[in-house]
Amino acid sequence: MRIQTGRGTIPLITLIGIWSISALNALPGLAVSPILGKLFVIFPHSTELDIQMLSSLPSLLIIPFILLAGKLSERVNFIRLLQLGLGIFAVSGILYLLSNEMWQLIAISAMLGVGSGLIVPLSTGLISKYFTGPYRVKQFGLSSAITNITLVIATVVTGYLAEVNWHLPFVVYLLPLVSLVLSVYLQRSMASEGSTSLAADAPADKAAAANIDTGGSKSGIHVRHLIGIMAVYGIATFVALAVSLDLPFLMQEYHFTSGNSGIMISLFFLAIMAPGFFLNQIVGTLKNKTKFFSFLSIAVGLALIWLSPTEWVIAPGCILVGLGYGVIQPVIYDQTTHTALPKKVTLALAFVMMMNYLAILLSPFIIDFFQTTVFHIKSQQFGFVFNLCVTVLMLIWSYSKRNTFLFNDSLQ
Repeated sequence: MRIQTGRGTIPLITLIGIWSISALNALPGLAVSPILGKLFVIFPHSTELDIQMLSSLPSLLIIPFILLAGKLSERVNFIRLLQLGLGIFAVSGILYLLSNEMWQLIAISAMLGVGSGLIVPLSTGLISKYFTGPYRVKQFGLSSAITNITLVIATVVTGYLAEVNWHLPFVVYLLPLVSLVLSVYLQRSMASEGSTSLAADAPADKAAAANIDTGGSKSGIHVRHLIGIMAVYGIATFVALAVSLDLPFLMQEYHFTSGNSGIMISLFFLAIMAPGFFLNQIVGTLKNKTKFFSFLSIAVGLALIWLSPTEWVIAPGCILVGLGYGVIQPVIYDQTTHTALPKKVTLALAFVMMMNYLAILLSPFIIDFFQTTVFHIKSQQFGFVFNLCVTVLMLIWSYSKRNTFLFNDSLQ
């Protein structure tokens, strides 16, 4: 079976290989979450800093290595670079299973961040290499859906495995071995079809080239447009993070159990997944108001979570935030491909995807700064109110600039 790309066709096994790499983007740090509460018991001499490093070090190292991978993709064989990242990722998973000291876990977490950072931009880079036009939009949507459904499933699985043995959640870090095997098919596909479906002078590529605006930049990337996209993606990620980072504490204040908050967060990630299956239809309908309605969905969702301590209101709120972010994420990825020459697209995507991890790292510090230093408010609701205000500002910006490159998401 062969899959239409807009340039030609590729084997289904090639597409499965690309999807398998997208699934890995959700994994860094995931296996540590269910055992965080047990680590002080498992390692009685560990400090709070040790625990913080174990959970945050992968995200911290992912950021520079995302950029490094984006830059190396211009000069190094794409698949070789991907295989290097997958290999480091997989070795980290094996070492996690064998480790019995806190310092070992911290060192392996650093290695995990390196491996993950190398493959993150390549997952979207592969989509931009193989697909074009509405086929590319569709695949970015499916890639986002696969990332988030993997997150939901892996979260449940690691939670159960942690109850059996604290080492077992790290089994999920062996999934890159599957992608390593499939990367062989990617390599064969690039070699055998480079002269046809991936040809630089293919008719579809000529049409796509007309939609690329580098602003006359010598670097091959429209820097101003790229910075705008990075800002929108970073802010969208920041406001949506309230559900995964702040909701457990808010529901604890409302006297719900951790199981209740877990269900709400699962609904959030499932909602992020859903738009990916219908992205072309959504963007085709909303056009230059796509981001406006996405931020409107996030705003209404945050307001519902903030206003009512009732599960039947919080649940729709989580779903609305997820749906809004689930549209913005893949649309942003596709929009990035129109700001750079083909050989620079992976680097441009690396800068954009970096904003996701930057928002994850900075969000707690930003909220804490405004909550304790600026407003002196002690309430678990603050994060939702603050993020709602930011989202309202984004609503105004996205509507007033709906006909500009940054917010006009009409299908190319």
